[in-house]
Amino acid sequence: MAQADGKALALGVLAGAAGISLAAVWYQSRRAMTTGEGPGTCCPALYASGSAGQAEVLQQLTSLIQCVSELKEEVRALKDALPHLQDHVRDELRERAGSRRASPYNRTTPTRRKRSSGVVRAEGLSSEEGESEGGYMTALTDSEEEGQREEDCQAQERVDELTVLLRRADGLHESRGAQKMEGLPTLLERREEFDQKCQYLWRLTRAYADAHDLTADSLEKKTYAEKGKQVGAQAISLNPLCAESHQWYAILCGLLSEYESVQNKIKNGYLFKDHLDKAIELNPHDPLSYYLMGRWCYAVAQCTWIERKIAAALFGEPPSASIGDALQNFQKAEEICPKYSKFNYVFLAKCYKDLGQKSQAKMMCDCASAMGLVSKEGQQQTSKQNKTRIQKQHKVHHPVGT
Repeated sequence: MAQADGKALALGVLAGAAGISLAAVWYQSRRAMTTGEGPGTCCPALYASGSAGQAEVLQQLTSLIQCVSELKEEVRALKDALPHLQDHVRDELRERAGSRRASPYNRTTPTRRKRSSGVVRAEGLSSEEGESEGGYMTALTDSEEEGQREEDCQAQERVDELTVLLRRADGLHESRGAQKMEGLPTLLERREEFDQKCQYLWRLTRAYADAHDLTADSLEKKTYAEKGKQVGAQAISLNPLCAESHQWYAILCGLLSEYESVQNKIKNGYLFKDHLDKAIELNPHDPLSYYLMGRWCYAVAQCTWIERKIAAALFGEPPSASIGDALQNFQKAEEICPKYSKFNYVFLAKCYKDLGQKSQAKMMCDCASAMGLVSKEGQQQTSKQNKTRIQKQHKVHHPVGT
């Protein structure tokens, strides 16, 4: 206990003892006056009051003595409690700090409550105790606010690092050859840090697809397709409203079907269609989704009678699509982004040929040949310009977390 606290307590005890002594002297003097004992002249009115006055005085004195006794008990209890007051205050502050961290959306209110409660407790203590407790609480609150600011700064730094990583991944995806192959290891280096970010996971799925296309070994291709499909499923589970997650998961299902049995190949075909429909629903202005849907419709239209029977036996209802359905999807991709892809022109030519429209098929072949004369750098620049133009025309806003 501090020296000032000891002095205050000692003065309080002395004051109580002095009060008791004065009360005893006063009682003795009054008693002497009523009985006629002792020196001095007594007041005639006191003698006239008789026994009733003595009873009243005795009652008041008894009440006074009782109050003094209660005061002494309170002083003794206060003296016993003061050594443990600091530990009690510290425990209470820790409990309030824990509840505050558990509710990050209510940071302002607990701070105010702490300060107000500190003022209330300080009123019952001495000025030095109140100042010390208030200073302790203020220091604790300031340290918590500083810790929260540090956490916010660290979160902002992680967001900035993720933005830089995603931009680099997009740039590597637009590249060619060995540089494009760097996209997968670049993303895998930060997987532990951003494994719960949907915008990171669907780009990692895309990087697995790029690695699959750039690898010659069939076993490695299958491995990349399997891992990419797993990452795509994780991205969808984190954010089911991300169009890119559904799109690239469908692509990995299509790639993996090349290495599966007939039953799994048909199953992956159904998954491809379902997730591609979801991607188009979430983002109806992406030409890649319509191009992929055209490829699926064209492949289904080319299925043999035996393949349809197998699909019906395994899944109850075989997939159905026509050349006209494929043509509409390829045309939609060209409508959204003219000169979107050389392969889109090639499949447009195939559809027109199968439908007997030879002049239209020849025109699409000429368009595809003209795109083949463009250099790789020109193709990359055209692709980036088309993407920017599509986003400006349709004002595509991806859902949160994409």
